[in-house]
Amino acid sequence: MKFITWNVNGIRACMGKGFLDYAIDSDADVICIQETKMQEGQAVVDLPGYHQYWNSAEKKGYSGTAIFTKHQPLAVLIDIDIDIHGTEGRSLALEYPGFYIVNNYTPNSQDELVRLDYRLQWEADNRQFLSALDQSKPVILCGDLNVAHNEIDLKNPSTNRRNAGFTDEERQAFTQLLELGFTDAFRHLYPEREEAYTWWSYRFKARERNAGWRIDYFVLSDRLMPHVRDVVIRDDVYGSDHCPVELTIDLKEE
Repeated sequence: MKFITWNVNGIRACMGKGFLDYAIDSDADVICIQETKMQEGQAVVDLPGYHQYWNSAEKKGYSGTAIFTKHQPLAVLIDIDIDIHGTEGRSLALEYPGFYIVNNYTPNSQDELVRLDYRLQWEADNRQFLSALDQSKPVILCGDLNVAHNEIDLKNPSTNRRNAGFTDEERQAFTQLLELGFTDAFRHLYPEREEAYTWWSYRFKARERNAGWRIDYFVLSDRLMPHVRDVVIRDDVYGSDHCPVELTIDLKEE
């Protein structure tokens, strides 16, 4: 099976920059997107053969997640069953007989870390949610997790310390998730690969200079890792300030 995760930074804008061509050409089984910035029905995402599931933020033009899948799920899980996290459309999960696919758009701690406390509460509650799913069947978590876990995961670690996405607290929260029995699939496969980034600022020609961050992930239950064939960062695909990440894994949806 092939899975894609991509923060599209507004699906309507991204559709004007090649999203549909990429999605169709990729022939993925499951496409998870973040930062849809729309309510379901505000635009037609024409992907024949795919079931569509949406979790939009209450605030229009903000946040949101969606999953396009060729395989009808057993169940759709919207949000993580905690009221304070139920307004921004940050989690959407599908259950299949052999696994869960969970699409996350983790809250950004923002300038001066004004949302760091909320972010850490989300992290703790989401870990509990993911761990509970993992007790039932293995989990494929993907999405914009808004953290560069280690120094290798961003271009300028020394100047970004204590900035949103590279605080000790956020990095430790990611470590705590891994300690529950999950693996960062890309870094497991490519432990020494440098300059492998998934997001670049629109400022200062960052993408041209590849001054980026790796903040988009596939994080899998440990027991799925023997089935992983590859994780590819598609930094050749434009249309957003993030690029897609593709997971190929030997699984069946049945």
